[in-house]
Amino acid sequence: MQILIGTQNPGKIKGAKEAFQNYFEDFEIEGIKVPSDVGEEPVNLEIYEGSRNRVDHLREYAIENHIDADYYLGIESGITNALGKWVIVSVAVIKDKEGYESWGMSPAFPVPDQYVKKIIETDLGQVMDHIFKEEDLRSGKGGVSLLTKGVVSRIDQTKEAFVMALTQHINDVWNDKPVLKKEK
Repeated sequence: MQILIGTQNPGKIKGAKEAFQNYFEDFEIEGIKVPSDVGEEPVNLEIYEGSRNRVDHLREYAIENHIDADYYLGIESGITNALGKWVIVSVAVIKDKEGYESWGMSPAFPVPDQYVKKIIETDLGQVMDHIFKEEDLRSGKGGVSLLTKGVVSRIDQTKEAFVMALTQHINDVWNDKPVLKKEK
């Protein structure tokens, strides 16, 4: 089985691989850099839109390069106050080769008010690197790993978002695919 993911971030690729390993044995994941068409730090609905845009760009890439992929994956992290408080969350989008799309979210972690404006103006990675005096936390375990004292990593968040998105691909009764009626 061939899977394309719209990123070359090693942590995101590893998280997606770990999610798919729960349900599939023989597959390859190839990371391809594609645009999200949203800002550096997606806000609210832009998080889903960025992930979906990555999937759409991947499908175009596959067609142009004659790649027959079974699944196309996008993942985007961003900041949202959709529930009244600011949190960081990742949204995963999965589209299969028939075009069926599902999505899922990672666990979210709260953002102190003092950092919200700076995160929106720049991005979470820059803010985390500055706070923790690190460099490029986003490419590995992520700042969330430092915030949780090593209990949850960016890889874990990515994995969980893809597991949630996979629920509609691995269950015949839990999706919006049209049901074909058998003729008598």
